[in-house]
Amino acid sequence: MRRKKNSFSRLSPRASRLLRSARIAHLATADRRGRPHVVPICYAIDGGNLFTPLDAKPKKTAPLNLKRVRNIAANPHVAVVVDHYEEDWRRLAYVLLQGKAKLLHRGLRHNRAIRLFRAKYAQYRAMRIDRSPVIMISVQHVYIWIAKAAK
Repeated sequence: MRRKKNSFSRLSPRASRLLRSARIAHLATADRRGRPHVVPICYAIDGGNLFTPLDAKPKKTAPLNLKRVRNIAANPHVAVVVDHYEEDWRRLAYVLLQGKAKLLHRGLRHNRAIRLFRAKYAQYRAMRIDRSPVIMISVQHVYIWIAKAAK
């Protein structure tokens, strides 16, 4: 696994394609005691930041009461994994992003994230996600693993 400082511009072509083309990722948060919580997310990347919406998909609780949001308030250090799986294990790959998360309720970055979500996911074009907070992760470290045959 190679470690890179926050630099999406210096990613290998395969890692860059994976980040651009993947439809879901997995967000790992931890509460103040360090207990982990992992959920699948939709996401968009802009510059050195990854954004994920608190959208209108069915949930058991209000967006601001979600475990991931409570965890971020207690411990902003998070990780996101974007991976590619195939039965041919010579084609496996993942990118692990680590950083600090915070909620955006409005503003230029929030608006940019909404535009990115709507461009990537047709479902968001009909949702009122512009009224919901967005999680912004300022990526601090990038780890890449690509099977040797996949390069």
